[in-house]
Formats: sequence, structure tokens, C-alpha cells
Amino acid sequence: MYQYNDFDTAFIAERNRQFRAQVDRRVAGNLTEDEFRPLRLMNGLYLQLHAYMLRVAIPYGSLDPAKLRQLAYLAERWDKGYGHFTTRTNIQYNWPKLSDIPDMLDALAEVGMHAIQTSGNTIRNVTSDHFAGAAADEIEDPRPVAELVRQWSTDHPEFQFLPRKFKIAVIGSDSDRAVMKSHDIGLKIVERDGARGFEVWVGGGMGRTPMVAKLLRDFLPRADLLPYLESVLATYNRIGRRDNKYKARIKITVHENGLDEIRALVEEEFPRRRAAFSGVDQDWLARINAAFVTPTLSERDAAPYYAARDADPVFRAWADTNVTAHKHADHGIVTISLKAHGQTPGDASADQMRLVADLAENYGHNDIRATHAQNLVLPHVALADIPAVHAALKAVGLATANIGLASDIIACPGMDYCALATARSIPVAQGIATRLEELKIEHEVGHLQIKISGCINACGHHHVGHIGILGLDRAGVENYQITLGGDASENTAIGTRTGPGFAYDEIVPAIERLIFAYLDLREGPEETFLEAYNRLGMAPFKSALYDAEARAHAAE
Repeated sequence: MYQYNDFDTAFIAERNRQFRAQVDRRVAGNLTEDEFRPLRLMNGLYLQLHAYMLRVAIPYGSLDPAKLRQLAYLAERWDKGYGHFTTRTNIQYNWPKLSDIPDMLDALAEVGMHAIQTSGNTIRNVTSDHFAGAAADEIEDPRPVAELVRQWSTDHPEFQFLPRKFKIAVIGSDSDRAVMKSHDIGLKIVERDGARGFEVWVGGGMGRTPMVAKLLRDFLPRADLLPYLESVLATYNRIGRRDNKYKARIKITVHENGLDEIRALVEEEFPRRRAAFSGVDQDWLARINAAFVTPTLSERDAAPYYAARDADPVFRAWADTNVTAHKHADHGIVTISLKAHGQTPGDASADQMRLVADLAENYGHNDIRATHAQNLVLPHVALADIPAVHAALKAVGLATANIGLASDIIACPGMDYCALATARSIPVAQGIATRLEELKIEHEVGHLQIKISGCINACGHHHVGHIGILGLDRAGVENYQITLGGDASENTAIGTRTGPGFAYDEIVPAIERLIFAYLDLREGPEETFLEAYNRLGMAPFKSALYDAEARAHAAE
């Protein structure tokens, strides 16, 4: 993992000093909220429904025990004892006092963390594959490239006031575990004729106008990455719309101008940008690469793992969903669910964070990942140690066996916290998960991704959910639209709306009808919900949702 150098440390300290003075002026009444707003947003501080919210960056989702323990300390010292992991692999604190924010930022700096560019019309937190460095199918670990992009983009003077926020993801395998094609720019590491480079995708995004990214370059040499990114950003900065914030994202720029025109403008800009790079960026990348050393994984007898599977059905069920194959055959990738049935998706208490930090230290080579699906990962655990990890997780309520299942729900904070929300998300997610636990069917149902957003901004990724739920305000009443057929994988697809929305007290029964319809319609347990939908189309699922007979049958 990259560690701050002296320059980084001094930069963060000075930035925090400046913001402390700005907070003091706001508290003293020398700045109005309107004057303070752009200053706080540059430092990741939002004003929510009930309090300020601090969003802390977790670049490409990577943490170590010291960082996670410090996040636990912040939760306990200045919040209500928990943090909320987000779909951008950040963590949010929903209840801090404004006067405490400078101390929180100084505490973050002690472990090489900050909240810069987690808001505003700038390049946001760079995300990546949460299995990076451990996945058997990757060409190479994408995190060094993500770190290069993070350093290049942080406080970049040209790109601090873009038409709208800008999000970049980097992956290193054919399997997309980072929703890469839903980003403004997606980078995929590829190999052509023995040389490594990038596919460059542009114009993806969710929000009120969801779009799947388009292929801008099928192969970009590695050494051209930063000047090419600058060329894309400069083009967008110049022609992106500023007259309407709903049409200001690069996806609209690509849509209105056409991919060919955008490509021509980028290629026209590129030679000037390329000439300004002397190769120092490649030296920079080499130093970053040296910080991402794959841990030495010793050969271990996996017999204890298989013995535990045979002896304990609870452990076996958890291992089936929460343990993924590692590139080193006698190790596993452990995903820790932050989705206990009935709990808030993505929330972790200070005690839980400390426990995960301890497990990473004792069993996981000091490596922890936060995922865009609002869970945590220990990417390098010997199979022999996984039974002990499971037992420790179980003791603090973190051993829910549901990764990839219907209760592993992505949900934004919704109207419980967010000032932009038009409906509640968290209680809907809790209601669905609780009902699934009552029915005891989600392991029978198998792989099913449900994603919930509490407003049109789509922070809950509902557009790419197998089942997506969007909460809206209809004349002062919460109304929930359902979409089907979304896909967040390498086969990215935007879901299709089923029809009229459902009231708050109708949405959980509606999802239940969809799930039972799938069980009736599938060709067998091997056919997933998404596969069944793609085979059958909307009609039978729409019938299950809206036909009076189907409603009556579900109520029996």
C-alpha cells in the first residue's frame, strides 16, 4: 500500500490548517453558510438534513489496520459510534459537530487519510477492483495505476472547477467488479502483442440519465495514460455544459456531440499534452509500484478449512457465499458482509471496525478493502485460518452469509440523512432483508442484486440492479419505481422500468412477488434471476407485480 511521503504529509497538514481557520470563521459568524459552502465542499463536508456529514476518501478501497482503527476512533470520538461505507468506497460520518471537523481531519492525517475531493465538481475518489492483487483472473494489480491517477488528480489546478463531478475507475481483469462502465472514465488494463496498456471507456454514469460508457480507445500505451486523461478532461472542461447541471456530466457531452467528435477533439488535444510529459510520470509510477508488493503467502495445509465445512453447516453456508477463490490455491478472499438482516447496509460500528483490523493483522497480511457494494474484504487469508476468522466475525455480528444474495442490498442513506433524497432507502432495504430472513429462501434464490436509491441521483446504483428500486416524491407521498434487468458486471446494462410505482407499504410485498415469480419461472437453480429475466423478458415479471390474481396468490 502506498504510504505518504514528506510532501504528502506537509500538503495535508497545510490544507487542514487552512480549513481549520475557515471553520473558525464560520463558527464565529464571520462567514455565511453560502460563503462557507464551497470551502467545506472542497474538504468533503456536507450539510445534511440533521447535521453536517464528513465524507472521508478511501482511495481504491484500500485500508490497513492502522487506518481502519483510526476510522473507528473517529466514529467513537466525534460521531455516534459507527461509520457508513459508501458506493464510492468512502466512509461517511453523519453526526459530527462543525467545530470538531478540523480535529477529525488532523486525526485522519495521522494515518495518511483525508477528505479532499470527496465532493465538488472535480475528480472524485478513484475506485478499483476490491479483489485487486488477489484475483486469479487479473492481468495485473490495478491499484498502482489507480494511485497514480489519484496523485495526478488531487488538487490538479486545471480540473478543480469542472462542469460537474467526475469519476474514474481502474480494473485489471475481464471480470468487472468495479462497475467500470458506469464511470465518467473507465480504464481496463489489457495486453496487446505482449505490451500492456489500457482500454479507455468514456461517458458512463447513473443519475437521472443513466448511460453505459463507450469505448474511446481500444489500446492506449501505458506511458500515454496521464496525458490522454488530461486530453479527455480538457476537452470536457472546454465543451461540457455549464448552463444546466442536469446536462453537465460528460455522458451528456458524449451523447450530444457524438463519440466520434469527442474522440477527434481528444486526439487533437493529445499531442500538446503528451509533449509536456517528460517521463517523470513513469518514474513516479515505478515508485508507486514498489509500494504495492504482493504479500508472501506461505504454503498452508487447507485441511482445517475443509474439515470445518464438513462439520459445520453454518460455516459451510457462509463460506459458499463469502469466500472467493484466490490466485494462491491454499488461500481465500473473505468478504465481510455489512448487511446483517434488518441492519443499515454499509454501517459498521467502531468495535466491528477494530475487530476487522485485528483480523487483518493476525490473518490477512494487514490488507483490508472497502467495496462499492458497501462491504469489507480481507483479500489474503489462508484457507486454514478462515474458520477462526468466521468465529471472530460471528461474535460481533459480521458473519452474515449473504454476499451476492438478495439481502446483500446496496442502499443510499436516503431521506433518513440526505438533504437531496425524496424517499427513504434504508427502511426499505431493512424490510426486504428482514422478510427474506423470515422466508428463509435467499440461498434457494441464489445470485440476485437489489439496489435502492432514495432520489434520482442514483447513489444506490439502482439502474444496474437486477432489481432496482427508486424512491420518489409523488405529491408529498413516497412512491417506489421498480426496474428489472440491470447489470453491474462487465455486461453492464441499464434496467427497464416495470410500470407504475408502489407506496412505501407496498414495495416489500412487490419485491417478494418478483422473487417468487422467478422461482416459478426459472429452468432450474442454475439459472439466475438475471438470466431468467433476459430469457423471458419483462412480461411474466410485470404480470407478477401488477395482476390482481398474482397479488392475491402472494398474499395467501
